[in-house]
Amino acid sequence: MTAATVEVHLAPGELHAALVEDARRGLLAPAGHKQLPPVWFYDDHGSALFDAITALPEYYPTRAERALLLAHAGDVAAQAKASTVVELGAGTCDKSRILLDALRGAGCAERFVPVDVSEATLRQAADDLCEAYPGLAVHAVVGDFHRHLDRLPSGDRTMVAFLGGTIGNLRPDERGRFLFDLACRLRAGDSLLLGTDLVKDPGRLVAAYDDAAGVTAEFNRNVLRVLNRELGARFDPEAFAHVARWDDERSWIEMRLRALGTQRCEVAALGAEVVFEDGEELLTEISAKFTRDQVERELWDAGFAVDAMWDQPGGDFLLTLASPSC
Repeated sequence: MTAATVEVHLAPGELHAALVEDARRGLLAPAGHKQLPPVWFYDDHGSALFDAITALPEYYPTRAERALLLAHAGDVAAQAKASTVVELGAGTCDKSRILLDALRGAGCAERFVPVDVSEATLRQAADDLCEAYPGLAVHAVVGDFHRHLDRLPSGDRTMVAFLGGTIGNLRPDERGRFLFDLACRLRAGDSLLLGTDLVKDPGRLVAAYDDAAGVTAEFNRNVLRVLNRELGARFDPEAFAHVARWDDERSWIEMRLRALGTQRCEVAALGAEVVFEDGEELLTEISAKFTRDQVERELWDAGFAVDAMWDQPGGDFLLTLASPSC
């Protein structure tokens, strides 16, 4: 078995420094503007909770995307003909195997480049892939795809996979900048495989982010436990209610934590007290939903031409294969 190559672009302490900066900017903001990026949900406990969420009956996106990959991975392989596959936010690389099976069956995919911020998770996933796919060169990159796109290895034909609807966690200006940077990075013959969640009945959308068993509520509150452990904060997670809200104007779900009574909490790493008035909310995630036309338009504006789109009856989820247009 060939050992995986692991390239680390996050210096020791860099993630902690980023958390401190995000907390300073987001928690000390005026009432009505407090927020944190969703990346801080995902410590070991948060990752386990998210895995549990993907199996809930209300949470359709993971099942819908997986079904599309199973149905159309052969089509993706035939069109992309990629020798190198880069997956952004790869995690455990579970869905990657569907693509790798199809591409390897078509005589492609000589190298796989999973990218994630969690070094431990990525190392384990890379070792598992080396064992499962003899002859596949696995080049794992521990890094932030927002900052390290220019350091990702590429091949003769590279396909970048950005799955799970993660693009929806970015605001429109952030999406545009990220997609433009990616288009500039890719060359003729390269491609992007993008997974996007589609606009649907608001009741069904809210239920996916506010399940009856309360797993998503526990996942949302976990960010406070991360702050307690990493920044010496003293938040009481049970003093905050989980809120999932559909914003029809912006076509996205918001997850928030609402203070149940006035909360005053010292955060040692900030050297400051954070105050939430009764009912004040902390925005912890947005998850934008799209239409086919919107996906095509945003890709075109960023420098991509759509080669193919696949969804299913009911339009739960969309896979798009695109190539740089310049």
